[in-house]
Amino acid sequence: MRSRLAFLAASMLICTHAFAQDFPIRPIRVVVPFPPGGGTDVVARTMAPKMSELLGQPVIIDNRAGAGGNTGTEAVAKSAPDGHTLLVASAATAINTTLGKNLSWDLSKDFAPVVLLVINQSLLVAHPSVPVSNLKDLLALAKAKPWYVTYASYGNGSSAHLVAELFKMMAGVDLLHIPYKGAAPAVNDLLGGQVNVMFSDVAAVLPHVKAGKVKALGIGSLRRFDGLPDVPTISEAGVPDFEGGGFLGLVAPTGTPRAAVAALNTAAVKSLAVPEVRERLVALATFPIGETPEYFGRHLRSEIDKWARVIRAGNIRAD
Repeated sequence: MRSRLAFLAASMLICTHAFAQDFPIRPIRVVVPFPPGGGTDVVARTMAPKMSELLGQPVIIDNRAGAGGNTGTEAVAKSAPDGHTLLVASAATAINTTLGKNLSWDLSKDFAPVVLLVINQSLLVAHPSVPVSNLKDLLALAKAKPWYVTYASYGNGSSAHLVAELFKMMAGVDLLHIPYKGAAPAVNDLLGGQVNVMFSDVAAVLPHVKAGKVKALGIGSLRRFDGLPDVPTISEAGVPDFEGGGFLGLVAPTGTPRAAVAALNTAAVKSLAVPEVRERLVALATFPIGETPEYFGRHLRSEIDKWARVIRAGNIRAD
């Protein structure tokens, strides 16, 4: 019996080793569930060339936008679990896990974590007409005049919406939500003064901050952004322990061989360590992470739970 078990264990080890040597055997498709040109797409395309070089196969970015990211997510969930199809998961994926209607996928059950690529920073900005110069001023205004301060988001249930709702809960203020259909119209109305404030990815509003078109009030992560060293974190500026950034990471369909996950993880981690890759990601206000699949798995569970609490507390509904 022992000899048989030993034989089976050795056979599995040999098969795993053989798979690792053969993987990948064709191009790897990385599905970005959003249109080209956005932050998720840019990060994926920054990573792809170096990963392709390390894996010895083309890494092709496939933009499959629709249904708030659910179209591309569903396509990957239903794909063959062989390591050749991946999804760029984000805070939106974690949010949709709770907020989505009639989903055909479950982030915790239908996907295997591969690697946490980056942590995104969000930035709270205000139109120059808003009579505040820092976060404490904004909090004082919002508390003195509930629902007076308006904030823009990319739409009901978007990451920008959920981050603002988390801020409201932790700061104990009431802000009026003005949802838009996407980041571009939201930023445009902020620039035009139709809305007062907004939580946005740093990269989307950084040029406007530097041009003086909006005021930066606070960074949504627990560390400052090197590109705006004088802008405090929201945590240090008046809302202790606030952390409202996002993340981007690679996941594969559940059942993907561990050897494939390991190979993909190694390629991604090595790519993140390349100086030119790191520099470009940091310039986008994203912190390269890397780490193991297990590390990313813990992060995913934490994000799902975090946004589920916000959704339920705020009684939030998707469009």
